[in-house]
Amino acid sequence: MQFVLQKGFSLFLPFLRRKSFHSQPKFVKHLNNMRVNILPALGDNYMYLLIDEKTREAAIVDPVEPNKVLTAVKAENVNLTTVLTTHHHWDHAGGNEELVKLVPNLTVVGGDERVGALNKKVSTGDQLTIGQMNVECLFTPCHTKGHICYYVTSKDNPNDDPLVFTGDTLFVSGCGKFFEGTPQQMHRALIDVLANLPLNTRVYCGHEYTVTNLKFANSVEPNNEDIINKLKWAQEMRSRNEPTVPSTIADENKTNPFMRVNVQSVQKHVNKGNDVIATMEELRHLKNNFRAD
Repeated sequence: MQFVLQKGFSLFLPFLRRKSFHSQPKFVKHLNNMRVNILPALGDNYMYLLIDEKTREAAIVDPVEPNKVLTAVKAENVNLTTVLTTHHHWDHAGGNEELVKLVPNLTVVGGDERVGALNKKVSTGDQLTIGQMNVECLFTPCHTKGHICYYVTSKDNPNDDPLVFTGDTLFVSGCGKFFEGTPQQMHRALIDVLANLPLNTRVYCGHEYTVTNLKFANSVEPNNEDIINKLKWAQEMRSRNEPTVPSTIADENKTNPFMRVNVQSVQKHVNKGNDVIATMEELRHLKNNFRAD
């Protein structure tokens, strides 16, 4: 289950020559010919170019900056066939309309009619194929009513190095705001759906919020060594403009307070007894008002 994380590769020098960028582009080599190119966008967003290295077929997740996407597609010499949109917010779906004008016959996937250029609406359990990769759609409403996460496995070995694109539902050590949903829905999305994925599942989220999220997590559980150690690591990564993605489901279970609402130390902090839904709601309220140093 090893993976290789590489940085500073020449394919993305045009990105690095920009005067400002929030992270260096990287790629992650997964087992079974799966590869993810991490493409920073806007102020703190991530787009992801998902590649089947055997067939050279690719999908792009949340292509808010189409020109960056096409530069990566050209450099990698892949056949872009699919757009996987997590939700309709402009900083995720805002590039869809332009991209479909530039690349003919794209399948634009999403769970909400508000997604730009949508031509394949999906819901939980729907399956897609990209090269030799299986993509399962996970319906995770709360941040938006139509939010979809995408769980990706190899056809040949589905238990080896799976990955999930979580948009604004699950962040590294955090979760999205409950803009269009309820604490019950976020609890279901995080605990019933995402936490039940294999522990080795790599988590690719929509934004680089990790340091602030871990500072909040540390305020909730100041004696949690996993949080303390990951915060130090994340701060070191960000000091070099390195992305802090991917995480894993195992790591999130240890360091993400929103994934730990059934843990006594988290419940004690919010003072809602053992009510996991009330704990989730209060955590979100506290995070909304949290100011990191």
